[in-house]
Amino acid sequence: MESVITISALGDNLIYLYEYRQGDCLAVDPGDCPPVLNALKKHNLSLRTILVTHHHWDHIGGVVKLKQKTGCKIIGGDKRRTRGLDQLVEDGQKFPVGDAEVRIIATPGHTSTSVCYYLPPAANNASGILWTGDTLFVGGCGRLFESGAQVMWESLQKLASLPDDTFVYCGHDYTVENYEFALSIEPENQMVRQRLSDISKTGQTVPSNISQEKTTNIFLRSGTPKVKTALGMPDAKDFEVFAELRRRKDIF
Repeated sequence: MESVITISALGDNLIYLYEYRQGDCLAVDPGDCPPVLNALKKHNLSLRTILVTHHHWDHIGGVVKLKQKTGCKIIGGDKRRTRGLDQLVEDGQKFPVGDAEVRIIATPGHTSTSVCYYLPPAANNASGILWTGDTLFVGGCGRLFESGAQVMWESLQKLASLPDDTFVYCGHDYTVENYEFALSIEPENQMVRQRLSDISKTGQTVPSNISQEKTTNIFLRSGTPKVKTALGMPDAKDFEVFAELRRRKDIF
């Protein structure tokens, strides 16, 4: 989307600016300050709000300096572990962004206090925007640091229930590795092979959308008979299959 500016930082981190009103923007997970300041200057934007999906340093490393430089407000789901937080948010809450409202979706799993931010469509024929941090990646999902597999699986199902055309902006670009892992489980999956081919031609990985993730993200497909059979777990519960996939991905 033209209103979303993607900033690469710290190797494979992705920081986002969203211009919600002419000249005014929010930032999502600014793990580093200088590239954000450079982007603000380049695009002639004023930073009003920072959205934090979780407390890991590579997502909040630039928060305090950006607040000092711009006077912006910091919003997140973990006051204890996010320096400078101004507004603590919880599942289902909404807050205004310009003429729209962002909805908080609690997604424990990667951390116990991870949240995602969903901006519904602003007009007919428009698509919503979802910032997922390290919960949902293009073709993958985050590691389980502070919660169990069932908790993370339930969080992912929340995201998968959003409208199919919702744009997905994630916290890291692990896309190629995620699809290569998927092919190690399902080598004949032609949709995943096509995605890898498209990426090799265009270089574009982000944004994805919910529909694409439901069809090509093997973690979201943990409940399908094909994935269960490929893992030799035809009678397992969905979250148990997800747990096995995450275990294998951790050592891939």
